[in-house]
Amino acid sequence: MRRKLKIPFLILLIIMISLILFLINKVSIEYKSEDISSGVVRKNKVSKEEFIKDIAPAAQNVQRSYGIRASLIMAQAILESNFGQSDLASKYNNLFGVKAGTTDKHIKLETKEYIDGKWITIKDDFAWYDSWSDSIIAHAKLMREGVDWDKNLYEDVIAADNYKDAAKSIEDAGYATDPTYADKLIEVIEQYKLYEYDRQ
Repeated sequence: MRRKLKIPFLILLIIMISLILFLINKVSIEYKSEDISSGVVRKNKVSKEEFIKDIAPAAQNVQRSYGIRASLIMAQAILESNFGQSDLASKYNNLFGVKAGTTDKHIKLETKEYIDGKWITIKDDFAWYDSWSDSIIAHAKLMREGVDWDKNLYEDVIAADNYKDAAKSIEDAGYATDPTYADKLIEVIEQYKLYEYDRQ
């Protein structure tokens, strides 16, 4: 009789342990899949100085490889992402507010656009990247390769002799809807001495 009691007890104990392990594993899998499916890359908030330091190497590499001034890229990243603090930058690594193409990983978010002389809020699909460096490289490729309807759209940006001309050229090309975009870029470049990063 004693032997019969031990076997059901052992079976019950094994079933309980298995159930506990199953529940722990299920909770862990659900937590991980939620993080992956949302595309969220969690970052700690960084200071303005840390943000500049973080993106400088990638911006300088892009300057060497694509001919686009590091100061311009960094100023755009600062303006477009608020030093990496915007949801688009901190969660989806999109520093430049790049809209998604048909094959890009994307997320639908609200954005402000300057249309017909006034600011309006719309929802649009934005690309997300695996890292800030990937965002900078994608931005450089856009500048270098242009857009479907004009492959040379940003050639004046690349050909610019200085950061002021580059900023004016990117505004003239219609990169942003903000009519004071070039002035803001120049102000950021000068305030944070980003022109120093143009010297390799």
